Amino acid sequence: MRPLQWTKNAVVFAALIFDRKLFEAGPFLHSLVAALAFCCVSSAVYLINDLKDVDADRLHPQKRLRPIAAGTVTPQQAAVTAALLFALALLGGSLDGLQFVAMIAAYGLLMVAYTAGLKTVVILDVFAIAAGFVLRAAGGAVAIDVPISSWLYVCTMLLALFIGFAKRRSELSSLAGAAVGHRANLEAYSLPLLDQWIGIVAASTVMAYSLYTFDAAAGARGGRAMMLTIPFVVYAIFRYLFLVHRRDLGGSPEALLFADVPLLGAIAGWGLTSIAILYLIR
Repeated sequence: MRPLQWTKNAVVFAALIFDRKLFEAGPFLHSLVAALAFCCVSSAVYLINDLKDVDADRLHPQKRLRPIAAGTVTPQQAAVTAALLFALALLGGSLDGLQFVAMIAAYGLLMVAYTAGLKTVVILDVFAIAAGFVLRAAGGAVAIDVPISSWLYVCTMLLALFIGFAKRRSELSSLAGAAVGHRANLEAYSLPLLDQWIGIVAASTVMAYSLYTFDAAAGARGGRAMMLTIPFVVYAIFRYLFLVHRRDLGGSPEALLFADVPLLGAIAGWGLTSIAILYLIR
């Protein structure tokens, strides 16, 4: 069920924070329900993915230890659990309204489609993952009934593409000759090509976030102070690139977040600074 990867669902809280409703009980509870619903549906998809990829996972140095690949969980147990989690996600999501249920359903269908075949289509595989993050962010906005910012779409999409291409690079680099056996479309990628894409998306992410802070300075509360968060974003991206290129990490972004103290510090610094600016400056 990958509980460590539930950290990805933190993006659900983006709308809550940037709409300045973090300390309001009602919106916070709705966001919490939304995050839990995404945790359920994402875990269900992970189970389906592991059922489908059990043979390929056994070729991977880390993934071969997953319970289904290792044989400690039966396919029947995994299938029943996945069905229950899907049902729980839809039932719990109904507390946030029918629009949110539609977002959960769309996310589930997208991820099942990814597992069924999209992940074998070069480039589109990473875009599907990025779209999943956008649906999480949009779901967070729908859950608390606030407008969905265009900046939220753009920055979330670009950051997800950055992490996704870095993950593909790590898989290609670490698996070497066994890469194609683990993921068929890795044959279509190459390290120089992925490095170019990662560089383009990294630069675009920094530019998009910087433009967001400039836009915030034009009228939002906090004004020009939001520009103070740009160094945190730049450092975090540079640190991530360092870990990918010099330490051959990036294959497990959720684990890397907690394993690297400088990266975690940059993200925490960005979060605390953003909250201070948005909620304390009038």
